[in-house]
Amino acid sequence: MQFAYRGKDSRGATQQGDLAAPNADAAASELMRRGITPLSIREIEQSDSLSDKLSKLPLFRKKVSLDELIVFCRQMYALTKAGIPLIRTMRGLADTTRSPELGEVLDDVTSRLEGGATMAAAMQAHPKVFPDLFIAMIHVGENTGQLDDAFKRLSDILELERDTKRRLKQAMRYPTFVVIALFGALMVVNFLVIPKFSAVFTKLGADLPFLTQVLVGTSNFLLGYWYFLLAAIVVGAILVKQWKETEQGRLTWDRYKLKMPIIGPLLELITLSRFARNFASMLSAGMPVTRALSVVADATDNAWISTHIKEMRYGIERGESLLRTARHSDMFTPLILQMIAVGEETGSVDNMLVNVADFYDEDVDYGLKRLAESIEPILIVAMGILVLILALGVFLPIWDLGAAAMGRG
Repeated sequence: MQFAYRGKDSRGATQQGDLAAPNADAAASELMRRGITPLSIREIEQSDSLSDKLSKLPLFRKKVSLDELIVFCRQMYALTKAGIPLIRTMRGLADTTRSPELGEVLDDVTSRLEGGATMAAAMQAHPKVFPDLFIAMIHVGENTGQLDDAFKRLSDILELERDTKRRLKQAMRYPTFVVIALFGALMVVNFLVIPKFSAVFTKLGADLPFLTQVLVGTSNFLLGYWYFLLAAIVVGAILVKQWKETEQGRLTWDRYKLKMPIIGPLLELITLSRFARNFASMLSAGMPVTRALSVVADATDNAWISTHIKEMRYGIERGESLLRTARHSDMFTPLILQMIAVGEETGSVDNMLVNVADFYDEDVDYGLKRLAESIEPILIVAMGILVLILALGVFLPIWDLGAAAMGRG
């Protein structure tokens, strides 16, 4: 929001101008910080342009990226460790951030802090920017007086998550490009190539081989009903998306996602690595085991694994050990269970969980390196079969016609 203000400075001179702030109270606080005693603050009515109006809609509103959150955590760690007051730090970052979306969020968080809210409670008002794990770490940092350490842990966690996503995208880049090229080639053949050959075969009145009839029929279907097919795909995608947003749908989808060939085991390793590292961070920060498991379960992006983590929490609440609940979850290998057992015996479960996460990360690195190598032969075989079908379907009638013409000659 934009406010027009009028006030007096420390020398008694009248000052007036415009000021951007989330609300009138925040504008007054900002003026007081500048040494100006406000006499009047009035909101300026703004006629938003079309782009501004679109940017405010949820569909067009930009999200705060992972990189921006990492930079924010690093800055907060450095500034809070230096002893700079929290509200001053937040106000400064809100004014200097390059992301308008993050700046707006930080302005609101600062206003809530000025109103007496805690940092965790202020951030909780923006769940799309600050996830449950983020808020839980900040809450623990505030209660233990180690807010700078909490931001340091969060920056490390977010950096690992960003690196994993980048490596996964890099590994999937080649297979995705091949699949898109394959799909494009299919569309070109069905919409442009086969109709030309079909017209030639029809004029000649030749009997077409079965494979050619299938290709021509498929091409005619796509040419005549492509809009129905496109509408069906769009409606199906919307229905599947809505189904995945339900509790049972997400649980079923995430369960079978882990059973996908090649990619499924890799996704499971990435999720378990994230769970172990986040759980270790929670315990290192001083959070109780049951609370830490609850937070990590909510922060896990796989509902199927999240249910197993919650079952571990229920088991611990019943008085069982962490090792016993981990064994009943069927998520961990015997080697991992042995490391957890050593951690419980020595009282250093958090350190052992970090070792578990490192162990999983090594498997993830190996899996990512092998991902393209595993998918490449499948794609090559698929492309070979497709080219063979197209070649036979198009050239078999030509060979038959040529043979018939030579026989008549």
